[in-house]
Amino acid sequence: MKQIKLVDESLPRTFEKYEAKFKAIADKKRLQLMYLLTQKGEICVCDLVEMMEMPQSKLSYHLKILLDAGVITRETRGTWSYYKLNQDEVNHLLSAELCCLFRPSC
Repeated sequence: MKQIKLVDESLPRTFEKYEAKFKAIADKKRLQLMYLLTQKGEICVCDLVEMMEMPQSKLSYHLKILLDAGVITRETRGTWSYYKLNQDEVNHLLSAELCCLFRPSC
């Protein structure tokens, strides 16, 4: 009888999840956005356009990448969107849990 080898699919999925998150923050403009959100808390997209000195279309592109990765959150009020840093996710990215993937002694 042939033995079926069980494969732990959770590890590849974990790597894919972190890959997307690290790709999202591996950009100077997106790091700048995150820094502004850290300093100001919640910011309207209309104010971000001025602060970042970039066109709305380019800003929207960067915000979408951060949103898709879960690094920031968005709340819509009327016609305006307000963004803030997802502190839980940022803490998770900097956590001991992630370090344990690469430190066998954890």
